[in-house]
Parts: sequence; structure tokens; C-alpha cells
Amino acid sequence: MSNSVKNSDPAFQGVGQRVGTEIWRIENFQPVPLAKSDYGKFYSGDSYIVLQTTPGKGGAYLYDIHFWIGQDTSQDEAGTAAIKTVELDAVLGGRAVQHRELQGYESDKFLSYFKPCIIPLEGGFASGFKKPEEEKFETRLYICRGKRVVRMKQVPFARSSLNHDDVFILDTIKKIYQFNGANSNIQERAKALEVIQHLKDKYHEGKCDVAIIDDGKLVAESDSGEFWVLFGGFAPIGKKTISEDDVVPEATPAKLYSIDDGQLKLEEDTLSKALLENNKCYLLDCGSEIFVWVGRVTQVEDRKAASKAAEEFIANENRSKATRISQIIQGHEPHSFKSKFELWPVGTGTGNSGGEDGRGKVAALLKQQGVDVKGISKNSPINEEVPPLLESGGKLEVWRINGSAKTPVPKEEIGKFYSGDCYIVLYTYHSGEKKEEYFLSCWMGKDSVQNDQMMSTRLANTMWNSLKGRPVQGRIIEGKEPPQFIALFQPMIVLKGGISSGYKKFIAEKNLNDETYTSDGIALIRVSGTSVHNNKAVQVDAVSKSLSSTDCFLLQSGNSLFTWHGNSTTFEQQQWAAKVAEFLKPGVVLKHVKEGTESSAFWFALGGKQNFTTKKLTQDIIRDPHLYTFSFNEGKLEVCSLILHYFVTEVYNFSQDDLLTEDILILDTQAEVFVWVGQSVDSKEKQKAFDIGHKYIELAASLEGLSPDLPLYKVTEGNEPCFFTTYFSWDGPKAMAQGNSFQKKLSLLVGTAVQASESNDKSNNSNHSGPTQRASALAALSSAFNPSSKTKTGAPKPSRSGQGSQRAAAVAALSSVLTAEQRKRSDTSPARISRSPSPGPDTTASDTVKTKSASTEVRNPEEISTEKEAVEGDRSITESNGADSEVIQDLKMDEDGGQSTFNYERLKAKSSNPIRGIDYKRREAYLSDAEFQTVLGMTKEAFYRQPKWKQDMQKRKVDLF
Repeated sequence: MSNSVKNSDPAFQGVGQRVGTEIWRIENFQPVPLAKSDYGKFYSGDSYIVLQTTPGKGGAYLYDIHFWIGQDTSQDEAGTAAIKTVELDAVLGGRAVQHRELQGYESDKFLSYFKPCIIPLEGGFASGFKKPEEEKFETRLYICRGKRVVRMKQVPFARSSLNHDDVFILDTIKKIYQFNGANSNIQERAKALEVIQHLKDKYHEGKCDVAIIDDGKLVAESDSGEFWVLFGGFAPIGKKTISEDDVVPEATPAKLYSIDDGQLKLEEDTLSKALLENNKCYLLDCGSEIFVWVGRVTQVEDRKAASKAAEEFIANENRSKATRISQIIQGHEPHSFKSKFELWPVGTGTGNSGGEDGRGKVAALLKQQGVDVKGISKNSPINEEVPPLLESGGKLEVWRINGSAKTPVPKEEIGKFYSGDCYIVLYTYHSGEKKEEYFLSCWMGKDSVQNDQMMSTRLANTMWNSLKGRPVQGRIIEGKEPPQFIALFQPMIVLKGGISSGYKKFIAEKNLNDETYTSDGIALIRVSGTSVHNNKAVQVDAVSKSLSSTDCFLLQSGNSLFTWHGNSTTFEQQQWAAKVAEFLKPGVVLKHVKEGTESSAFWFALGGKQNFTTKKLTQDIIRDPHLYTFSFNEGKLEVCSLILHYFVTEVYNFSQDDLLTEDILILDTQAEVFVWVGQSVDSKEKQKAFDIGHKYIELAASLEGLSPDLPLYKVTEGNEPCFFTTYFSWDGPKAMAQGNSFQKKLSLLVGTAVQASESNDKSNNSNHSGPTQRASALAALSSAFNPSSKTKTGAPKPSRSGQGSQRAAAVAALSSVLTAEQRKRSDTSPARISRSPSPGPDTTASDTVKTKSASTEVRNPEEISTEKEAVEGDRSITESNGADSEVIQDLKMDEDGGQSTFNYERLKAKSSNPIRGIDYKRREAYLSDAEFQTVLGMTKEAFYRQPKWKQDMQKRKVDLF
């Protein structure tokens, strides 16, 4: 491998050293780095290599290499791209997963790098192709498919290209039209709106109009008329014709072939990991997907030959162009590969985590020396990744399960849990929006009986339904309590035994000793942790080997209570031990014992002195969030994710926009599992949320070693808690938008206007404040949806991150005004939404509200004039505020330190002397480099390489969020 790296292409020098995307185009059969400004542009006559670098566990990087083959590229160039991909993998240490991407059949993972879409362009820079002329605008018709990632395909600009089942985008020089087929998918309609916004911003400088055309709507309307004129006039459109693009290859039972000198040999029917030898290459045929597995000690030439064999296999078998090819290296197998084997021991292989990589070994060595992989001391307050906790000051209620009923736990006993019992916990609090929120959970002791566990779930479901499905509902197993649960109890103590009737009956039937804690018996309690999220106390076996020098312990012996301090404990731990003692036995006089000064009475209570550990045994919780979709099939639950057998549907590079209201999704962070349920999900399917979560955890535990006792939560749309939203760049107003996916996206990205009847509208003007309110709302809407405009002073356009909030607020304001007016009109006349619904069975009347980039209603001239003035005034305010985001980018990238910086104390969210006029979402950017290192424990460059959710988590810990 060393010779291969030495002889690698110069274009690959220094690659893979930072998180992000790197792209090369094949020119004259050589890889040439592509300019950043051309990322996302793919010409059909060219081939490309795309390297995606992401952060992995243990400080190592993960690599995915995709070679993209244009439909008009030459066979020689396509072959060059495949060979250069293998060479690039060798440069990266042979750890990358390689993917073949054919134009029009790209994988979801590849498309997720270029959201909302890539738009393949005709022509290319390869030999024999003319350079495309981008200066001349050409009207184009696209078919737009996909719910979360979009596959755009240019089709002939003709009426015959349209059908009733798909969504189309017609891009003209002055206006972009979206044509929704009557039977098209609601979610694809919503995604197409994002594409329109992308086209408008990138190719029209934000200055063209937008119109939505609904299939089957024949009313006299200007937009609809304009649209059909472009096609030569209205005429019926034909049915969809099935093409190769619509044929999805079926998954088949996996077959394993060994590859020897380019020849394939079928292996045994029973697939086990033991069949894979580290000096060979193999092909795993799964029907819809082909895996090429290469042993760790194979040579580069062997890997190139294996890649070529896979291409020939697809051609000889006459497989669909949509068949995926992925090449993986031994020890870095993804779960979608491992799940095909009947025998693949849990814990073998790294799962592409990079844990066996050299950098991972260095990180492990540094950790042994007390230094984190990024150079942070283990005592650093930001070393532990802790999600945000629930707001304090709420109402906490706890019930213990007793038979078929729940018994309230007295207030003075709240915080005591018995391992043999089950509990229901309800915490009612107010979020920052002053909205009442609920955290409802079942805590199940490790020794509790199954009947009590089932009863706790049943009673919690009843409470969840009585609160109209608003609470976050959790299942929490003893020993896996999450930070937000522990923080509710100050302190929390887990005691041996149980006091419920179910537990007492169980030990009597099994003739077991009752070890239930009593206030006058012998008990040893370990007190560890000093932060509100980890300060749990647990009763352990009352023997001296249970002690540890890094913890404090309470030893109860009859009426005596000792507090024992290990030599490595801190003053804060000792203080907390005293607080736990007061909670356990109020008013007791403590006998303080330091390690090494124990009396004979102390050792006698523990059955004699024995050796105990002097090292702290901790297991780091490493969060690695992944989002997956689920589906239901004929009433049977099917789980669709990377780690399960059915179908691969991980949502790559996920964002809040991927939480579609018609869907159920799983968010697996490796520390907890969330089942997110959209509001538009069928009520029967909503009831299966916990079944989905249990099944997911069960299969994930068997395939990848996920702990079966992880906290499991059910979260409903609109009621997401802070410890869920932290994994997204969360926009509150966006989350509160109403309607189906299309309606939500329409209101947030474009804005809606109600077409009211002209009669009565003008005469029904008794409420004089209505036009003024509407004008103000439309003004805010207009300024939010026209970011390309500039003020007279040339203020820069607002940042994209700020536009979402502006738009959502503007839409909310407009919606409230229109709703109030409609309510008033309803007293004297029926509702006046004139647009008829689309003939599609899944479309409602509000789906078909007419939209433009600057929507208006038929009103009197004075009203229009008032609104125009408000629009222009509001626009200048919006755009001047938007300059702050560009200032922050300058702060982050300026190496000369010429930009303004501020003191940490003034930048904190709870500062007594806060800075005004900054971008409060990016407070950390205003720190000096030195103070940034002190506060956050790393450089700015290292900080911004991290995933957004991790940045937010660290900012919360230092009050910069």
C-alpha cells in the first residue's frame, strides 16, 4: 500500500484532512479539483469524484467516495473515475466506502450533500464536448421526484411530458411554475417548493415570480392561463408511461461470490463472517444493491479488478441502472452489509467507526494520560456531552405501581426508587415560550416484575391520552437514566428491593430473600457525580470491595450513619454525600470517615476489610445521531433503516425539514432513541410508536450491540422537548406551522393569500384596523421573501439562516389577520376561498391556494398604497439586520484579528451587561481566539468542524446559546 500512496495522483495530496466535501472532475483522463463555486453542478458529458469527510468516533474521520458518471460521458472517462476512486481510497488508508453514482440514479446519501438538489446540465468539459453556454437562458421543464432528497430530470418541453402522477417545474426567464399532478405525492410537492426557491436564488437572483398550477383546475386565472399558453394552449394530458426510471430493482436473498482474477465463484448458502478472508475480495449480490468487500491485506490492483468485476456482473446479469455498487474495506463494514449475514458476531468490525485507525489508537493513548482527543483535560467542564435539561421550577408528581393501580408517592419520598418497583413520573413545566409542557415517563427497576412493567406502560398511555398526546413519553430502565430525568430529583437514590405488592408476591413465590432497604438495617450507598444531571446515589452490596477511592459512600448500620470519603473525591462530592444523607435520614448525626482512617465498627458492618478499587471506572457516552424512516405494510410493521433487513432509508445529513408531518421517524443518538410522530399520521399508527421503538432497539441490539436498555421516547410533532431539538438547527415558528407538508412549506417559503370574492369584500369595511394590520403583515412577508433587494445604502442581503424566522413570523402575522377577517365575514356570509381543490384524492382545498412570490388580494387603492409603504420601510430594516451574519463570517475567517471582539462575560446569554446588536445565534464568534480556546477548550476551526448539534450542546454548557 505504501508504494500506491507514494505513486498517487498529485491531485489527491493532502485530501481528507477536514470535514466537508471535495470534488474532482475527470479532464483528459486526470482528476482536476473543481472550484467551490461549481459544487452542485454536474455536466452529463463528464465524470466526477466526490469525497465526503465526516467526523467519527475516537477522533478519526469517516470517508465516503462517490464517482458520478454522466449519461453522456465516455466509457474511458467512466473507467478512469472508477480507477482513480480506488487510488484515492488508498491515499486515505483504504478505509473509505466507495459508491458508484449513475446520472439519474444517484443514492440518497450522495444527493444529501447537495440539498435541495443537483440539476444536471447538458454538455461537459471532456474531450469531444463543447463548453456549455451558460450566459443564454433556456426555458426548461423538469420532473421532480423525492420526499427528502430530490432527483431532478430534465424532460422535453412539451405537453406530452406532463402527467397526473408527478410534480413538474417549468423554469422560464420571468416566472417559475410548479405543476402538481392530481395524484402527486404531498411530500414531493413540498420538496419541489424548496427546489423552486433554489432556482430562484441561484439562477434568477431572487427576482422572478412563482406560481403554483394545480392539475385539473380550469377556472379563469392568469397564472394557469399563462402556463398553458406556453404549451400551446390547454388540452388534456396523458397518463404516466412507465419507463426504466420508474422500475425500482427488487431486493433478493443475498448471494456471496469470491473474486479471483476477475472470475466469480458462488460461496455457501449460509452467510457467515468466517467466510470472508482478509487476502481476498468478494461480491455480495443483494439484488437492488451490490457490495464489493475487500480484505485488509489485498493490493490496490486486486481492488481495481474487483471493482471492474462488479461492473461486468451487472452488465452480464442485465441488471437495472438503478442497482447500487458500494465497495467496502474489511473492518469498516456498514450495518447494511453486516445485516445480510446470519452469523456476524456483535462487536466484531468497527462499523466504519474508525476505531482501529492509527488516529484512533493515538486518541486512546492520550485518554489514558488524562487528555481528550482534542487536547481537552478530562476535568474540563465541557468534556461530557450533556443535552439541555428541562426548565426548573415545574410541578413534579410520582406514582408507584401497585397491582393494577398507581399509588402517589408522598412529596417527602419523591426521589427514592426501589429496584423491584415501577414508577410513573409526570413533570409539568413552562418552556421559554410560556407554553405548558409535559415530561411523562415510566421508570422500571431492574428487579421489577413484568406485570408491573406492563401496567406502568398501560397507565402512562392513559395519562398521555388524557393530556391529548402532548407529553413527551419515555421508557427509562434502571441504570440508564438520562440526564434530564436525574436532574428532576435532587437527590435521586435507587434502593434495593421493592415495596409493591407485585414484587412482594414474586419473592414469596420464588422463596427468595427480601433485600428491601429498611431504615434500621445495614446498607451501603454509593454517591457519585456532583452535577444536577449525574448525581445519582445507588445502594450497592454492603461489602468492603464495593468501595472506590473516587466516590463517597454512606454506610448505614442500625441507627448509625457513616459518610466515607475516598482519597480521590472532591469537596463538592463530600458536600453532596451529606445532602443525600439528610434526605435519607433527616436530622441524623453523620460520622465522617476518610479512606485509611476507618474504625473497626465500620469494617465490621461491611463484614470485614477487603481490597477495593482505587480507579474510577467510567463509560463515556458518545452521541452519534442518525435519523431513519419507518413504514407500515398491510398492517405489519416494517422497519426501514441501515441496521435492519428490510430496506435502507437512513435520512442522511438530516435537518428539521426532514420531519415530515405525515411520517414516523426514529432518531437514534446512541445514548437514547426517539420515535417522532407527525401530526398527520393516522391515529392507529400513532398508537404503534412505542412498538416501533421497541422493535428498533431489539434489532439494533442484535446487529450492532446497541444497549437494549437505552431510554426510549415518543415525541409528537409540535411538542418536541429541548433534548430532542438540540440535534437540529431548530426553528420554533417553523415547527408550529399547520397543515400537511405542502401547505406548511407553501406558507413558510412562498406565503399564501386568500382569493376573496370582490363583492361584499370592499363593502364589508366596518373594521378600519383590518387593512392596516394586513398591510403590516404583508409588508413583513414581502421583506422576508425578497432577500435579493437592496436598500439605498447598499446594505447586504440578510443571511439565509435568518430568513426562515422572518418568513415564519411574517406568515404567522398574516395568518392571524386573515383568520380574524374571515371570522368576521363568516357572521354575514360563507367562506370565500374561491380556488377549487385539485382532483387528487390527497389534496384539500387549502392545498390549492394561489401563490406568487409577492402575493396580493383584490383591494382598494388606499389599502395597496398603505401596504406598499409598509413593505418598503420594513424591507430596509430586514436587510440592515441581515448584515450581522456576514460580519460573523468575517470574524470567523479573518486571521488578522481586525474584526470586533467582546468579553465572554458580556456575550453570555444571562449577562448582566449584555452586548447589543450582535447575532445572538452566533455569540461565540465574537470571542477572541484566546478566550474562545479558554471558554470552549478548542480553536474556532476545530469547533466549526463539529456537527451543528454538538456545537449547540457545547454552547449551552457555557451560556452562549
